Amino acid sequence: MLPILQSQAIQKVMPAVEKVKEKIVSDEIKFDSYLDRLMRLVVDYTPNVISALIVLFVGLWLVKRIARLAEIAMTKRELDVSLKSFLKSLLSIGLKIILIVTVAGMIGIGTASFVTILGAAGLAVGLALQGSLSNFAGGVLILIFKPFKVGDTIEAGGQAGEVLEIQIFNTILLTADHKTIILPNGPLSNGTIVNYSRHGNLRIELQLLVSADCDTKAVKKIIEDTLHKNDLVIKNNKPTIFFGKILDGSLSIAVKPYCLPDDTVALKSALYQELKESFEKNNIKQPVPQRMVQNVNA
Repeated sequence: MLPILQSQAIQKVMPAVEKVKEKIVSDEIKFDSYLDRLMRLVVDYTPNVISALIVLFVGLWLVKRIARLAEIAMTKRELDVSLKSFLKSLLSIGLKIILIVTVAGMIGIGTASFVTILGAAGLAVGLALQGSLSNFAGGVLILIFKPFKVGDTIEAGGQAGEVLEIQIFNTILLTADHKTIILPNGPLSNGTIVNYSRHGNLRIELQLLVSADCDTKAVKKIIEDTLHKNDLVIKNNKPTIFFGKILDGSLSIAVKPYCLPDDTVALKSALYQELKESFEKNNIKQPVPQRMVQNVNA
């Protein structure tokens, strides 16, 4: 009886055992398949990964080297410290992004969508910050090409004053009456700039009137002596003296001496006073206004 029961129990268990065997065989087949695919991937992509790693390390070294050379070039051009730092960082980040996209493409990662996203993000930021980017670009151009520098006296955008600071987005001026003017760099870089300090000296103009019957040679000698005595007049650049037209018994004279940009106002005031005193001392007559009287009863 016992052998019969054992035989029946074995027969009941056998199907379950067979299913387990089939499951094990199926799992082994799947594992072998996955392993074969993995090995093929390793064999196929190992050269690409190695090449990508080499390109990555060499590229990072080149990016660092290029950034360093750019910094040296900007230092030779005497660019502003803040601009040098910004441009160096911008160049480094841009080259690293290009390097990462290149390495990703080498190992089989799709880069088209990545580049599209970057382009769309850059366009959105550019449109949102259009005015600020215009001022930023203007600031970069001003700092690179240097139409003026800190300390120069300029006239731009309908304003005139001494340049206190050149920022990335704005330029700050100090006027003669100590008003602070902030000019956006975008319109400033695209507009007309008059730099009074570029050549280190300026030529001012004084308009004088003397009597038409004065001796012109004596008048010219008095003016030359007065200019020579004034310490604010630059002696290396010879001043010019022009005699103009005679009108209503007066002779017009244009006197144009050179001086430092900061001395223009003081020199004009001093010369007008000194020339008046010199004319009076040497009996140079001033023009007498002529009036025409009409007889209304005629």
